[in-house]
Amino acid sequence: MNSSFTDWMATTQGRTEAALSRLLPARDSIPQRLHDAMRYATLGGGKRVRPLLVFAAGELSNAPPERLAIAACAVELIHVYSLVHDDLPCMDNDVLRRGRPTCHIEFDEATALLVGDSLQTLAFELLASHPLGQHQLEMITLLAQASGSCGMAGGQAIDLAAVGKPLEQAELELMHALKTGALIRAAVLLGALAGTPLSPEERQQLDRFAKRAGLLFQVVDDILDCTANTATLGKTAGKDAAADKPTYVTLLGLDAAREYAQDLRHEALAALSGFGARARRLTELADFICHRQF
Repeated sequence: MNSSFTDWMATTQGRTEAALSRLLPARDSIPQRLHDAMRYATLGGGKRVRPLLVFAAGELSNAPPERLAIAACAVELIHVYSLVHDDLPCMDNDVLRRGRPTCHIEFDEATALLVGDSLQTLAFELLASHPLGQHQLEMITLLAQASGSCGMAGGQAIDLAAVGKPLEQAELELMHALKTGALIRAAVLLGALAGTPLSPEERQQLDRFAKRAGLLFQVVDDILDCTANTATLGKTAGKDAAADKPTYVTLLGLDAAREYAQDLRHEALAALSGFGARARRLTELADFICHRQF
């Protein structure tokens, strides 16, 4: 608990990577090409923000590390599946992800589609087949809701329909509360649910933190899309603007978007005030999300 945030983050990222490598199908198992593509899409890249949130929230409820590892992997598998599908020609049609060719470029479109399908189902297999405590069914339900038409998939549908159309800030926030925020919220709540039950008041405060952190992540993502280069981001920079997608920068302007990010950070941190030292890692993660450069 006394380790620096950088050390804790590196340790948690390494633990998540090792767990994902162990839980994914072996590369040489049949069907080999599909399993190779699943591992290609999942391993060796990304900041693992969602697993970090799972482990950080688990400190609020003294959740066992082995439960947190399963929950973290499940959330990350859903996230990676969404990236693989979002990059397809029928969606965002991108060729670069995490500094490497996207899955459908490295393999092919049909394989990439099956990779997303397989990663999604593996996520729920993990949650259902490992002992996760008294809230296990709620955890499965929570991740399903965050992933479906009233969560991430629904947000992507709204995003695709909004291309070239001006959105009000409330409409933009609703879209990103579903597309990005729902899975970040699920990561936080899954971590907390893996341990000792929180009080209703604590859950309410944690839920508020998670929602503000999810929105903060997207606002910063929009800022980085127009201020960082492709090499730094590991994905195509400026693609949202080129595709005429509504973003917080196009809606508010760059300076106002940065101010809004700081406001969201303060609101997220305020929601954690009642947890004291138990929320140290969540507090540090809110700062990391706000000030990240890639």
